[in-house]
Amino acid sequence: MKTKRSLSHRSIEPENGVLYLVGTPIGNLSDISQRALNILEKVFLIACEDTRQTKKIMKTYKFSNKMESFNSHNSFKKIPKLIELLEGGKSIALVSDAGMPGICDPGEELVRRTILTGHEAICIPGPCAAITALVSSGLPSSKFIFEGFLPKKKIEREKILLEISKSEKTTIIYESPHKINKLLKELREYCGVTRRIRVARELTKKFEEHIGQNADELIAFFNNYDPKGEFTILIEGNSNKKNSTINNVMLREELHELVSLGLTLSSASKYLAKKNNLSKREIYNLY
Repeated sequence: MKTKRSLSHRSIEPENGVLYLVGTPIGNLSDISQRALNILEKVFLIACEDTRQTKKIMKTYKFSNKMESFNSHNSFKKIPKLIELLEGGKSIALVSDAGMPGICDPGEELVRRTILTGHEAICIPGPCAAITALVSSGLPSSKFIFEGFLPKKKIEREKILLEISKSEKTTIIYESPHKINKLLKELREYCGVTRRIRVARELTKKFEEHIGQNADELIAFFNNYDPKGEFTILIEGNSNKKNSTINNVMLREELHELVSLGLTLSSASKYLAKKNNLSKREIYNLY
């Protein structure tokens, strides 16, 4: 049976059998809240995606606590133990290496299991790279889609890129430095060069940057710059509703389909060129 607890009580002392999802800084350690520090210091155990990052917070704010590694490699093995601690009335804080736990990390499954076993999961809000980048991008922020890291498998990746190309909402993507160039070239192919694209890196840190206005500008920038840090990419929604389905990827698929049905490449190209108000050579070169 659930009991009512005041918000002020929650902010003072951790409660028995509760999982706390604690937002931690994405760069600047000053961004952590007093409530988060209080919970991290007083819970029975801190489950950390990266214990080294949590130790930095402890060292900066001069407190210590027990920690347990909880990451993508060991999460499913650790979940039963953590649930058992909650069952025994212990309080646990879950933290990622930066930002909000459960966003692109294994915390999501722990939260699900916590709730299924009748325990509370309470969020202690903190920074989030996606929202931080969005509100400072200049792109529409009232409606947006968060994709996180795109799939590695080609078919799944192309499906999402196609969805992004047609979406009328701002899309947010995370990417690592050694893959940013590939992603930008994909976005140019799927979304064209007129769509606004912004890249944010090193958010809240000393060398924070907000770069570019479109795919071509960003590709040129990174051809002369060694990408470092974690990247958040923001893609403007497709405002051209009439031609929202027209892009090279879909045209190429349609061209191949027409040829497979028996049309010559020349006839298929002529048909699609007329249909989409493009030159026959543009279509022909997609084959």
